[in-house]
Amino acid sequence: MVSKEKKAELTKKYGRNPKDTGYLPVQIAILTEDIESLKKHFEKNKNDLHSMRGFIAKVNLRKALLNHLKMTDYPVYLETIKTLNIRK
Repeated sequence: MVSKEKKAELTKKYGRNPKDTGYLPVQIAILTEDIESLKKHFEKNKNDLHSMRGFIAKVNLRKALLNHLKMTDYPVYLETIKTLNIRK
């Protein structure tokens, strides 16, 4: 789970203003932070299948948001994946 402070920091960094949490790059950044923390969890707890289901749901949601951003605003999409280091 991403803390309030981390969410505020990500919103300030990727948002158009400090309270713009609905902006797609902000949502993608928050999901990416959550996914990265869950990866660390699964290194220690390989058999935690219950949490794996939620992890896969977060990955799929991020993928859908990235696809939507790609179709609507391609330059912002490229900047987002570059700064978050998501894809090659």
